[in-house]
Amino acid sequence: MRPVADSKELMKGAMILTLAALVTKILSAVYRVPFQNIVGDIGFYIYQQVYPFFGIVMVLSTYGFPVVISKLYTEQQAAGNRDRADRLLAISLVFLVMVGLLLFSFFYIGSGWIADKIGDPELKPLFKVVSVPFLLFPFTSVFRGYFQGKGNMVPTAISQVSEQFIRVATILVLSAVLVQQGFSLYVTGAGAVFGSITGGVISVLILGLFYLKNGGTNPFTYFHIRDLFQDAAWVVKALIIQGFAISISGMLLILLQLADSLNMYASLLAMGLSAEEAKSAKGIFDRGQPLIQLGTVVATSMSLSLVPAISGDKSSNRHEKILPKVRLALQTSLIFGAAAAVGLYSIIVPVNIMLFENSDGSNVLGVLSLMILFGSVILTIMSILQGLDKSLFPAAVILGGFGLKYILNLMLIPNNGTMGAAFATLAAMVSVMFILIFKLRRELGLPVLSLVFIVKILLSSAVMAISLRFFLYITDFGYGYIEPDRLGAVFQALSAVVLGALVYFLVLIKTRALTEEELVTLPFGSRIVQLFSR
Repeated sequence: MRPVADSKELMKGAMILTLAALVTKILSAVYRVPFQNIVGDIGFYIYQQVYPFFGIVMVLSTYGFPVVISKLYTEQQAAGNRDRADRLLAISLVFLVMVGLLLFSFFYIGSGWIADKIGDPELKPLFKVVSVPFLLFPFTSVFRGYFQGKGNMVPTAISQVSEQFIRVATILVLSAVLVQQGFSLYVTGAGAVFGSITGGVISVLILGLFYLKNGGTNPFTYFHIRDLFQDAAWVVKALIIQGFAISISGMLLILLQLADSLNMYASLLAMGLSAEEAKSAKGIFDRGQPLIQLGTVVATSMSLSLVPAISGDKSSNRHEKILPKVRLALQTSLIFGAAAAVGLYSIIVPVNIMLFENSDGSNVLGVLSLMILFGSVILTIMSILQGLDKSLFPAAVILGGFGLKYILNLMLIPNNGTMGAAFATLAAMVSVMFILIFKLRRELGLPVLSLVFIVKILLSSAVMAISLRFFLYITDFGYGYIEPDRLGAVFQALSAVVLGALVYFLVLIKTRALTEEELVTLPFGSRIVQLFSR
């Protein structure tokens, strides 16, 4: 194999990784629904208290360090420095193993302290389990970085999908068995978190087999002491600065969940709720996570397909082609983000019943559904900025958003409960979004979206929302004739999705928010044009 040398190979590799990321994100969102149905709201709360810490491991081993390692490896290979390329793999592995051991020790030894700080000492065993994946991520990171540096994206893609599939299967099977056998919800939660270990082990094994199959050599062959200090400095510096910057940029939703894990439960107790009531309230609040994640994935999968082309134009100095692609990427994220956010907000009650058996917390979930719009725009802008070689700024903004969310939780939850947490999330995301929009405009030197386009999106969203509200009003009779209520909710929710999409895109096309040429460039764009032109 040889390093990636031309834009066609880059685009092909980027599309393979994008497809793998899409599959893993969909799996990550979808499994939470049957899992919540198995363990209930309190069981869901237990799992979600620990999940953000595992989510950090996933981002580090998928987006952060592999990207940096592959970039460094490609540069050394292209320069003909085979020894130095292998040496940087060895240095990266040693450094990341040290980081992994440090994090493992923190979570394993400090599990009781962390659980006490969160306010739920019974979470201690779960933090011990979640510490183990930190021992595995150095190997997945280096393996993926090596293969991506070689231009071979297939091992990374297969390992990602396999890891997620095994993790999800472990979670659902173990939780179902443990609940059936009468174990406590905390034991069940630990069993679910164990899926992070089985998935991680499978990923390492698959990548190791690919490495051996492709004739990978021992990188420590060139790990000489005389060259160690010379090379270690720039490798470690790149991993720390670029690796963590890219990782943090991919942690937007995870960090917001982390803020809720750290202080929501204690804040709910402070407002006078009992322990059981607070756990249930947090579990109901967490119902929003799969909805937000799935909606954001659907909205951004369209726009992010344009980002590799933006990066290619940047590297080839074709600056005149960047702005049209940036504009189309943002327009696409706004179109699909608004459709998903406003549509879900309008039909949140039947969706809540359809997925989670009852309508508890529908008002809070409705507010949280608006995150899909802001999240879609934020993720698209961050990817564009990374394509323009601007990774540090988005990372700093995301950390600021996490700090703002944490503080607003402390201010709003004691008086407003989980609705306060929902408003804190929206406030943090809106702040991050506007800062990133300002940064992107400064980088490009021109406004990206016109006011007329935004007005057309708002008009299409408003017409869709009114149509869906009217549709739900005239179909509420179904709850009196279809038993149980969940079956009636399934009918309402699914038919409303179809109706909402038809109304939204009809108004969008009639107002010419996008030209026909722009629509055709999108996935399924030609089908949309054919359908509505009739």
